[in-house]
Amino acid sequence: MSNNKAVRWLPSGEMAFAAVHDAIANARENVQLETYILRDDATGRGIRDALSEAARRGVRVRVLIDAFGSMALGSDFWHPLQQTGGEYRVFNPLHARRIVYRNHRKCVTCDNAVAIIGGFNIADEYAGDGVTRGWRDLGVALEGAVVTQLVHAFESLYAMADLSPGRLARLRRATQRKRIQAPPGELLLGGPGTGANPLKAALMRDLARAKQIEISTAYFLPTWALRRRLMRCTRRGGKVRVLLPGPTDVPLARDAARGLYRRLLRAGVAVYEYQPQVLHAKLIIADDIVFVGSANFNTRSLHIDYELLLRIKDAAVAAEARALFDCDLHHAREITPKTWRLERSLWERLRQRFAYFVMARLDPLVARWLWRNRGDGVD
Repeated sequence: MSNNKAVRWLPSGEMAFAAVHDAIANARENVQLETYILRDDATGRGIRDALSEAARRGVRVRVLIDAFGSMALGSDFWHPLQQTGGEYRVFNPLHARRIVYRNHRKCVTCDNAVAIIGGFNIADEYAGDGVTRGWRDLGVALEGAVVTQLVHAFESLYAMADLSPGRLARLRRATQRKRIQAPPGELLLGGPGTGANPLKAALMRDLARAKQIEISTAYFLPTWALRRRLMRCTRRGGKVRVLLPGPTDVPLARDAARGLYRRLLRAGVAVYEYQPQVLHAKLIIADDIVFVGSANFNTRSLHIDYELLLRIKDAAVAAEARALFDCDLHHAREITPKTWRLERSLWERLRQRFAYFVMARLDPLVARWLWRNRGDGVD
């Protein structure tokens, strides 16, 4: 633990869920939970039951889940929560004109006093140590002014969760693109819309100056401008290490990322693939600056989805984050230029080019087209 007592790392889903249960159990006034995926399994039911118990003792409980990420969840799942006075909403009900815009944020806040953010959804596959069982993920427990700002961000999305397709003008005005100074760091809120996304803008600025960069992400598909910053860092004598999934839940995304390896390796970027479990963490370290939250280092997170990152400038916090990164490297395979060249067949190269086209070109193109043709005023 660093001297910054407002930041406590949760280096596995197992530890993160324990912290969530503890925070909910100690809540006396309010609990807000938002997540992309919540499943009807032991982990999901355990969180629901903890929320229901909090509501039973008079705590105001509100839950926001994404319509696409949690589409398998039946409405009757929430009956125990509703019966005790808790509330839930489904964000952005599925509709062809806006299906690509999802709420990918993961956050729990309690009593405006504690917040827990990270990469983990609420499902059994996240509830492990990331080595012997369960996906490798990462979270952080926070105190300070950022908690209140996270509550405000939740309330904004909660209020517009079920807008009808004919009222998308309101969705346009509430893009949620914000940058807020909120100790222990700076809260970056991203979402669809026009203009600069604060998540990408902050990364562009910090990576351009960094001498040492570490990135751990489930889905790696940065824009050319961000890739160029990584390669420029190594060319001016800096050090860049990127940790990506070996096993994956989205093969198309992994293939798209692998299509970038050759150029990165030639520039001196060190690339590793995590082996024991699916890597789902989201962590970026640039010298003494840390980014942690729900956003991946890819086009979708930095341009399309509703995301959150906390930017923390603190040398001790960065040292802790780098130690967690180094620990994960013990379970990773380094990709070298020679082995990568020998391992890739013609079929794999073609597959990677196709995946890159779909994820880096087609997905953003469709998102931009849908944004320009929102159908405002059409029921």
